[in-house]
Amino acid sequence: MNTDLLIQLVVNGLIIGTLYGVVAMCFVLIYKSTQIVNFAQGEFLLIGAWTCWWLLTSWQVPFWLGFPLTLAFMAVFGVALQVIVLRPLIGEPIISVIMVTVGLSLFFQAMMKWMFGVFAQPYPEVFGTKAVNVLGLNVQTPYIMSMAISLLIMVGFAWFFKFSRFGLAMRATAFNQQVAQSLGISVKSVFAMAWAISAVVSALAGVVVGMVNGVSSALSFFGIKVFPVVILGGLDSIVGAIVGGLIIGVLENVAEFFDSQYLNWGNLYTVVPFYALILILMIKPYGLFGTKQIERI
Repeated sequence: MNTDLLIQLVVNGLIIGTLYGVVAMCFVLIYKSTQIVNFAQGEFLLIGAWTCWWLLTSWQVPFWLGFPLTLAFMAVFGVALQVIVLRPLIGEPIISVIMVTVGLSLFFQAMMKWMFGVFAQPYPEVFGTKAVNVLGLNVQTPYIMSMAISLLIMVGFAWFFKFSRFGLAMRATAFNQQVAQSLGISVKSVFAMAWAISAVVSALAGVVVGMVNGVSSALSFFGIKVFPVVILGGLDSIVGAIVGGLIIGVLENVAEFFDSQYLNWGNLYTVVPFYALILILMIKPYGLFGTKQIERI
C-alpha cells in the first residue's frame, strides 16, 4: 500500500472538506431562516469565481483588492436576489419557491456561459509559490488560504449566532417567524441577510476552487456535491455541516485512493458522496445532528 499517497489524499480531503463545510453552512443558514433549500447554491460559487477572474484579467485588479470587491459584489447580489425575486414569493407554497431556485440555477448557468464562454479559464498567478511543503506533504497554496479562511468563517459563524444582535435575530426567526416578528424582528431583513451571507461565503469557495482547477460551468457542480454533506450532517445543523464536510471530503479522497490502486472503476471519487447520501437517508434520515421532527396527524 502506498501510505504516503494515502496520507496526502487524506490531508487534501480534510482541506477540501472545510470548503464543503462552509458551503454546507450556507445551505443550512438559508434553510433554517426561510425553510427553503437553495438549488442555485452552486451557481453562487460560479458567479463569484467568474467575477473575481474578470476583475483580475480584464481590469488587471490585484488579487488583494479584487477578492474583497468580489465578496462585496456578492453581498449586494444576494440581497438584491432575495428582495427582487424571492421576497414577492413570501407566503407562497414552499415547493413554488424551491422551483424558483431551480430556475435561477439554470438561468445563471446559461448567463455565465453567454458572458464568459464554455471553456475553462485559468486564474492568473496569485501566489509566488504554487505549493507549500507541510510536514513533508505538498499542499497547494490556494488550499492553505482556503483552510485558514474557512476556519475563520466557522469561528465567525459561532460568534455571530451566539453573541451578535443579528445572529440572535436570525436564530429567533429560524425558531418561529411569527414569534420573532411579534418581538420586533424584521423577518424580511433576516431573509436578506441570510442570502447575502450565503452568496459571500459561496463566492469565497468558488474563487478558491477556481484558482486550483480553473473556472468553468463545471464549478456549479460543487453545489450539488455539497448536498450529501448537508444531509449527512443534518439540514438544520451548523455543526453537522462542518462535520459532514470533513467526512465527505476525506471519504471521497480515500475512495479515489482505493479506486486508483485496486478497483480501477474510474468514477468512485465522484459518486461515493452520493452513495453516502443514500446510506444516511436509509439509516438516519435526519442526519447525524439534524433535529427529528414529529408531526401528529
